[in-house]
Amino acid sequence: MAKESSRMSAAERRESVIRAAVTEFGRGGYAGTSTAAIAQRVGVSQPYLFRLFPDKRAIFLAAAERCTGDVRRAFEAAADKAPADAAPEEIEHLMGEAYNGLIADRDALMFQMQMYVAVHTAEVTGDTAFGEEIRAHWGRLWESVHLRLGADPGVTGGFFGTGLLMNVLLALGFPPEDHLWTACRKVHDPDV
Repeated sequence: MAKESSRMSAAERRESVIRAAVTEFGRGGYAGTSTAAIAQRVGVSQPYLFRLFPDKRAIFLAAAERCTGDVRRAFEAAADKAPADAAPEEIEHLMGEAYNGLIADRDALMFQMQMYVAVHTAEVTGDTAFGEEIRAHWGRLWESVHLRLGADPGVTGGFFGTGLLMNVLLALGFPPEDHLWTACRKVHDPDV
């Protein structure tokens, strides 16, 4: 009988690195996070980490792809639950509920915020390809939501605007009862 291995495959370890990267970069930003911290969180050596990813930049970009992809897939799954004749407002509500679940993960939320800062910082130093890649991931997210909300730029912009406002309020630690949250909720539910 063959002995079952408890060792992770390279693909499984790569997934662990991406999850750890979201946490570490979310807490320390791109510049403030070392690959040693990511390797330690995963439980691997730095040399092994660099067998999975060529450098810190590649780890960050893989985490950015995962983060935006997770949000996009959650929105798509939520929209797919709506009846075929659902109004954009109904789909928007379903996707908003899905987003509430996603932003409950503070590390993922903070990583989103760090992505925006990292793009700016990279471009200031001349690395425009870094920003182009992250913008491409974010663009796919936008397009997916835009189509599901009826391709109205105002509706899509309002949806993302509210989501980004939520990110800011959470990142700054505003309590749920604060009047700013009430204003945020009124965007989609005037009866609040």
